Parts: sequence; structure tokens; C-alpha cells
Amino acid sequence: MIKCASVCTHEIDDIEAAIEEIKKQLDEKITLLDNTVGIIMCHPEFIFSGALEQICENLPFETAGVTTSSQAINGVASELILTIFIMTSDDAQFKVGVTDGYDNGINASIKSAYEKASEGISEQPKLALIFPTISTNYSGDDYVGAWQDFIPDVPLFGTLAMDDTPNFEESKTLCNGAGYQPAMSFVLCYGNINPRFFIGTVPEDNVLPYKGEVTNSNGHLVREINNVNTYKFFESIGFENNGKSAVNYLFLPFAISQKKRDDYDGIPVIRVLSSFSEDGTAMFHGNVDEGSTFALLKCDPDDVIAITKEKIKLVNELPDVNGVLVFSCIVRRIVSMRENSLLELETVRDEIDPGFPFMMGYAGGEICPTLVRGGTPTNRYHNYSLVILVI
Repeated sequence: MIKCASVCTHEIDDIEAAIEEIKKQLDEKITLLDNTVGIIMCHPEFIFSGALEQICENLPFETAGVTTSSQAINGVASELILTIFIMTSDDAQFKVGVTDGYDNGINASIKSAYEKASEGISEQPKLALIFPTISTNYSGDDYVGAWQDFIPDVPLFGTLAMDDTPNFEESKTLCNGAGYQPAMSFVLCYGNINPRFFIGTVPEDNVLPYKGEVTNSNGHLVREINNVNTYKFFESIGFENNGKSAVNYLFLPFAISQKKRDDYDGIPVIRVLSSFSEDGTAMFHGNVDEGSTFALLKCDPDDVIAITKEKIKLVNELPDVNGVLVFSCIVRRIVSMRENSLLELETVRDEIDPGFPFMMGYAGGEICPTLVRGGTPTNRYHNYSLVILVI
């Protein structure tokens, strides 16, 4: 059995006060068992001030996680905050690792870090929590694929690092008090653990009727839609005009139906448009297969919150809940909740069963299985989604 707790501090500059606040909450909320790990999220200011490093040095367990812009735990939803989700157990085991950059490519770097972290353990993990940084060279699908090359039967859950700068330039993956970019930290979970997953995207009514087919793509780079240069295609539907954006397409979400995939599970994949290159190629935050069809999404804050409430209600109805991790795409906030940037965080804080320790943060991309059939997960990378892990 895994016991969980969540703690936080707003103290960025008074580091001693931050350490004492975290220690006090740990003493009040949880008794640590034989094996413990912390999932940590914080605003980048905690790195710059030195608070993250000092807090982690004073913890009796290892930590891994990411930077983010806003978070929530039981009773709290805030910006400029550091939160830790603690998992502790006598019959589960946790191993923390981090890649040393991607000099040899992500596949070799991830496998090397995995082998180092799992040294001496013969069994595969029951769950891998992964925390990559955003990269123009690799998509979230590339990270998922790299893990699946050597542990294809292990559920993957996680978030890409982000922050509140325009291009996420201060975002980092976190491991034991240090921040890394580009890199990926992770937690391997072994033993008695029963992960359950939920995903929330948008109602079907929010998928607008216009659709195009991707006719030339490579990974997250889309060169042609309907056999037309992607940039010119967007010009033809009014997104671009004489080299100027007619709309703010940055972070614009699309519903992608990847029906030609052998493992297609019927769930539309959401992809966010990031930028155009000089030759008119569009860069998305995740892979878009040739043959995929896409449609624009209507981004309505009421619908976003309704989906969030629906998924939290399902969590509240589950038996044997020890803790809950929640990640929500930052685009859901940027596009749908401009008037109250904390609305979804506050909704989860207020709607979740108060007896369930939880932590939630905004994500630069979400990683979560869509299905787990016969013990084998269908791991997916998502955009514009809410993903939930129940321990």
C-alpha cells in the first residue's frame, strides 16, 4: 500500500522559513515508511533564489518533477509556489533518475539513465512517471516512443516542463534540487501499486465541422495539408494574410483523428500548432501522422471546467484512493481561462474529495495511457488535455 500527502510553500527568498514550513507540514500530514519519493513542481523563481536546492537537501527522500507556472494541492491553488506530492510505502519501491542531456539522442540517453536508476532490480516497473523538457528537436511522442522501445508494457504518466515565459525558456526538469534543460527526470515505481488513469479533452460538439487531411508530414512537422503547402493552406482558410497572422495561431488546438494507426483507439488526439518555418512547414507540439484528419476546436471555458468536474467526479467515486496527480495543459488556461488563470486549479481543489491527497500543475504537454488492456498500456502524448493518475 502507498500512502500519500501533499505539501507546499510560497517562501522564495526566506529559505529557512520555506524549509521549516515543509518540515512542519510533513510532520502533520504523513509518517514516512521504508520507501519514499517526492514529485516536485515549482515556479522557476525557486531555482533562481536557491530555495529549491536547499529545500531538497533537507528532505529525507529523493525528488523528481518539473517547473510550472501554477499549482494546487489540498486547500491551496496559487502561482509562485512550490509543491511536493509524497508517496511512501513498505511494499512499493521508487527509483529516481535523470538523463545527462541528449548528446547521443533521446533513445540512448533515456535508456542509459533508466539502466542506471534500475540497477539491481530484475523486474520491470509497474509505472514510470516521466518529466521531459520541451524541445524543438523532439516531440512528446518521441519521448514516449523512446521509453516504449525498451519497456513497452509499462504505463507512462507525466508532464513536460513549462513556465510563464512566452517560449518556456526558463522551464526545466527537476531532480533532487537541481534543474536541467534539455533533459528528463523520472520516477520508476515497483511493487504494490495500482495506477488508474483518466483523460479529459473537449466535448465532441466542440470539434468544428471543417476538416483537412495531412498529406505530407514527418513526426511533428507538417508540410502539406490536402496536398497544399501547410502555410498556404492556412492562408486559404484565413489564418495567414500576406505573411501576417490573421489570428493568434500560437497554441491553437486541433482535433487529430489518426485512424490509420494500427493501435488507433478511437480517441481523438489533440495537437497544438506552435510555429511555421520559412518553407511553410508547420511545427506542432506532438506528432501528426500522414493520413490524419484534423478539425479546429471551439475553446469554451465553461466546457473545459465541465469536463474537469466530470473527471474529478469519477475519481471521487473510486475505491481505494491513496493519492491523485493531475496535470492540465497550459493551453487550456491560455485559450480558455484568460480572466481567471487559476479557475481550473481552484475547481479541482474544491471538487476533489478532501480525503484524497492531490497535487495539480499546468503542463507543457501531457503523457498518459488512453487504455490499459490485459496489463498492456496504450501510452499517448496529449495536448489541450487534462490527465489524472490515481494511486
